[in-house]
Amino acid sequence: MTDLVARAAEVLKDHRDSIDRLDAILVYTLGERFKHTQAVGKLKASHDLPPSDPSREASQIARLEDLASQADLDPEFAKKFLNFIIAEVIQHHKQHKT
Repeated sequence: MTDLVARAAEVLKDHRDSIDRLDAILVYTLGERFKHTQAVGKLKASHDLPPSDPSREASQIARLEDLASQADLDPEFAKKFLNFIIAEVIQHHKQHKT
């Protein structure tokens, strides 16, 4: 193996190690987020509030799109990601109503 190939392999490993750490952060962050959304769902159910809040969702999407732009992340991707999370949260909230 040449020095350049060995160095490339080392850099690749470093990038992958960072990706693995970031994936763990994402998973734990989502876990923490869902703990709070579960609590919100129980609170909504106990007060007979609707499982979704379109005004809040729109505000959050706009906020996340702005954050994505600041972070050099495609805002459309951020919007799709948040919509996916919101849909999951709404399903959890609906389960609390039953």
